[in-house]
Amino acid sequence: MLDLISLGEKITAKRKTLGLSQFDLAERARISRATLQALENGRIGELGFSKISKLLTALGLELKIQEAGTRRPTLDELIEEEECDDKGLDRRR
Repeated sequence: MLDLISLGEKITAKRKTLGLSQFDLAERARISRATLQALENGRIGELGFSKISKLLTALGLELKIQEAGTRRPTLDELIEEEECDDKGLDRRR
């Protein structure tokens, strides 16, 4: 599940890719620059759907809904997978 910190990071990356300043994006999305800055810096507790929707539209992005059954791997699972991959590459064994 995407949290506000991850959403802020994605919005920042897309804004920079498009060459927009925070002021420009805030103006396009009709939200305050302070709100956008708080989102991008991970300092916002809540943000309403209409503001998220305005930001995504201004960036040419959309919200996608999918089944919750697809989950991200845990850190332990990733470490275990990496250890298995490393053993396969070690020619000394």
